[in-house]
Amino acid sequence: VQLQASGGGLVQAGGSLSLSCAVSGRGSNYVLGWFRQAPGKEREFVAAVSWSGISTYYSDNVKGRFTISRDSAKNRVYLQMNSLKPEDTAVYYCGADMHPYAGGEGGGSYYRADEYDFWGQGTLVTVFS
Repeated sequence: VQLQASGGGLVQAGGSLSLSCAVSGRGSNYVLGWFRQAPGKEREFVAAVSWSGISTYYSDNVKGRFTISRDSAKNRVYLQMNSLKPEDTAVYYCGADMHPYAGGEGGGSYYRADEYDFWGQGTLVTVFS
């Protein structure tokens, strides 16, 4: 599985930005997630979506502001980011967990970066005040 993230950029605090991740290659029943990594910090979980697209998960930091969605027909996963804050500044990565618990429905370790098997190259989001 290959992933290609895009859509990062420079945005003022309070603004919005939409990230996209194109997924290619063989595989099924995998969870797609977004993580981010700020300078000097570890990669942290942002959001994840199950194979079906029914189950979505968010970190407390972004809940209510970000929305993850999946378009299986287009093999893409999106992250709509609203009400952005300077602390959202980071490189954002999309990842694929090829062996999620219960297909990602009803929990699992979707929030752990070490559970993901493939990663995209990252896209930089910079939020200025």
